[in-house]
Amino acid sequence: MKTVVSNYNDIQRVIDIGEGNRTIGSTQMNQTSSRSHTVVTIDFAKVTTMAGKDGRLKSMINIVDLAGSEKSNQAGTTGDRLAEGNAINKSLSCLGNVIEVLADHAMGLNKKRVVPYRDSALTRMLQDAIGGNSATIMVCAIRPGHTYYEETLGTLRYADRAKKIKNKPTVNEDPQAKLIRELQEENAKLRAQLGSGGGGGGGGDPEAQAKLEAAEE
Repeated sequence: MKTVVSNYNDIQRVIDIGEGNRTIGSTQMNQTSSRSHTVVTIDFAKVTTMAGKDGRLKSMINIVDLAGSEKSNQAGTTGDRLAEGNAINKSLSCLGNVIEVLADHAMGLNKKRVVPYRDSALTRMLQDAIGGNSATIMVCAIRPGHTYYEETLGTLRYADRAKKIKNKPTVNEDPQAKLIRELQEENAKLRAQLGSGGGGGGGGDPEAQAKLEAAEE
C-alpha cells in the first residue's frame, strides 16, 4: 500500500493500518507471535527553487520490524504456523547472508563475492537500506532466561555481523541542481572577494570581477 502523507499523524495512521494487517498467531513460546515481517518506507520529498527552476530533494527512511526466528519443537508449531515459521527463518537466513557479505566487503575481504540480495523478497526490499547510500541502525531484542540461551547468542552474533557493515552515505543531487548550487556558491564567493577588495573608482580584484561576470552570464 502506498499513501500520500503530509504530517506525522498521517504517517501514524498508515502505520496503524499496516500493523492491523500484520499476521500474528499463538505458539507455545508467544501468544501473539509475529508471523511476518513489517516494512514501513517513508519517502521524503522537498521541492526547492534554484535560479528560477524547481528542484527536488529526496530521501527515504525504512522502518523494519523483523519477526523472530523460532524452532518448531520449542514453539510447538504445525500446519500453517510451521510453514510461517519456516518462511521467517529462511528470510532471516538470507538477510544474514547479505549482512555477512557486506561486512566482508567493508573489511576488504571477498570483494568479488556478489551480495545475494535476490535470494529473498525481504533482502530485495532492503537492498538500499542496508547496503546502499544509507545509514543503518539495528536494534536487537533478546529474551532473558537460560532456556533461550541459543536464541540470544544467535541474535547477538547477527547484530555483531551487522555492526561491521560500513556505509558512507552521501547526498544525491540532480546534476543540474548541483551545477546551479555550485555556481551560486562561486558567485557568492566572488562577490565576497570583490567586497573585501574595497576602494572606490573600480577598486577590487580584476580577476574576481571577470569570474563574477562569467558566472552571472
